[in-house]
Amino acid sequence: MFKQLVPLNKARHATKKIKQIEGFGFASEFHIASLMVHEFSRAAAIYPVVFLEDKEKDRFRPVVLLGLEEGVNLFTDADGKWQSSYVPAIIRRYPFALASTGQEGQFTVCIDEGSDLVSDTEGVPLFGDNGEPAEAIENIKTYLGELQQMDAFTDEFCKFFAQHNLFTPLNMRVRQADQAKNISGCYVINEERLNNLSNELFLEIRAKNYLPAVYAHLISLSQIERLMTLGEERQSAKNS
Repeated sequence: MFKQLVPLNKARHATKKIKQIEGFGFASEFHIASLMVHEFSRAAAIYPVVFLEDKEKDRFRPVVLLGLEEGVNLFTDADGKWQSSYVPAIIRRYPFALASTGQEGQFTVCIDEGSDLVSDTEGVPLFGDNGEPAEAIENIKTYLGELQQMDAFTDEFCKFFAQHNLFTPLNMRVRQADQAKNISGCYVINEERLNNLSNELFLEIRAKNYLPAVYAHLISLSQIERLMTLGEERQSAKNS
């Protein structure tokens, strides 16, 4: 997603402006997007919500499937417009992100200097004439801070289910355009193991407020059929 991500500072970006997002062409090749637990309920009505394993960091993270083929986002059209009612937060925050400063719990706001949304002439100023952060930066800091808290909650959610061996590989064979396609490399919460948990552990999941996300995730898996349909429709449009 990011081309040239650097820390935001007034010396380097004093004259920069940020244009309003009017299209999502930058995400047209994203077939997955990271998601946070707080987004599961809204995302589940549109996308399959699954988990990926990051073996280097020994952790799992949730994502939405935006397409069944690498490099193909079925929810952006030729004009870069998003073709659904909910856009994942990680895409909406572009071209900004938080990066760790190296000190525990400390983060800095970064900006993608390679983004078309960053301009010297158009948009909302990032800094005022006095060199102080403008309202746009304050809003960005607030938004990114909220996302960081959600991300921490999501990380704890994934750690809990991994520790209790509740993730299982998703192996699904579907048919698309008269061809068989294997969906693999993803993980889902094992519903059978979930139903066989002890009462004590199940009550702990409820107390942690994880249950709504769990059920949203499981329900979302039926959206894989939606991706198949969208893929077939796009292929038909190309061939016509």
